[in-house]
Amino acid sequence: MSNPYLALVQAHNELLQKQDAPLFADLSTLGSAATTVAADAPVAMIFAPHPDDECIIGALPLRLGREAGFKVINVAVTQGSNAKRQPERWVEVKNACDYLGWGLLETIPGGLMSVTTKTRNDDPAAWAEKVAVVAKIISEHKPAVVVCPHDNDYHSAHIGTHYLIVDALKAANHSCVLVQSEFWRQMEAPNALIATNLQDTADLIAALACHVEEVRRNPYHLRLPGYMADNVRRGAEVCGGQGAAAPTFSFGTIYHVGRFDGSALQPSDKKFTISESDDIKAVLAV
Repeated sequence: MSNPYLALVQAHNELLQKQDAPLFADLSTLGSAATTVAADAPVAMIFAPHPDDECIIGALPLRLGREAGFKVINVAVTQGSNAKRQPERWVEVKNACDYLGWGLLETIPGGLMSVTTKTRNDDPAAWAEKVAVVAKIISEHKPAVVVCPHDNDYHSAHIGTHYLIVDALKAANHSCVLVQSEFWRQMEAPNALIATNLQDTADLIAALACHVEEVRRNPYHLRLPGYMADNVRRGAEVCGGQGAAAPTFSFGTIYHVGRFDGSALQPSDKKFTISESDDIKAVLAV
C-alpha cells in the first residue's frame, strides 16, 4: 500500500526546488504593490540588521501600512559586511521597499559596520557614535512603532541591532510600541502571532525576490511560506496559550509586542493572535 502523503511531500519538494521562480533585479516586470499613505500618517519603523530582513519579518509592518494607514520606513542598519556587495545590496533593498511602498533610509552611507555586542562592550566610543546616528533618525521621524530583532536572535548583527535600537531609544528618550522579531533563533516568550493573507504573503515573497544575490545564495523566498506556516503551528500555543485552538489561517509571523517608555523596555503579558480579518491595530494595545 502506497503512502498517501508521498504526493504531498513531492509537491512541497517541487516548490522548494523550483528553478524557474522569478527574481527581480528591477521593478519593470514586477510593478508596485504600494498603497497611498497620508502625509501625517503615524510611522512604523523597521530596523533591519541586513537588507532582506525587512521582508522576512515584514508581516506586521505591512499590515499596519495597508490596514491602519501607517507610513512604513525601513532603516538599513547595515548593508552587509562584504564591502563589494554593499552598493548592490542597497539597490536590492530599494527595489524591495519600492515594491512594498515603504520608505528607506541609510544609517550612514554604506551602512554601519561592527554592530555587535563586542563593539558595545569593548569600544564604547565607537558604539556611542552608532547610537547617536540611530537616535537622530528616531528623533527626526518619531515612530509610533519600532521593529527590531530580539536580544538572542543568534546572528551577531541581529543581537547587536537589538541593543543598538534599545540604546538609541533611550538616548532619544523616545516612547513607542516596541516590536521584537525573530528569524535565526526563536524567542523564549513571544506574545503575538500575526497572520498574513495570500496577497500579503505573496507580496513579501516577491519583495524578498528583489534581493537577487541573497536568494540565489540561499532561497529564502521559496522557504518563506514554510517558515510562516511553521510559525502558525508554534504560535498557536506559545502566543495563543497552551491547549489553545489552532488558528485556521495558513501563514503567520511571530513577534513580541511591548512598549518602550523612554528609558526601558516594558514587556507585555498580553497575548495576541491576529487573523487576516482581525483589526491589526488591536496588537498595539499594550
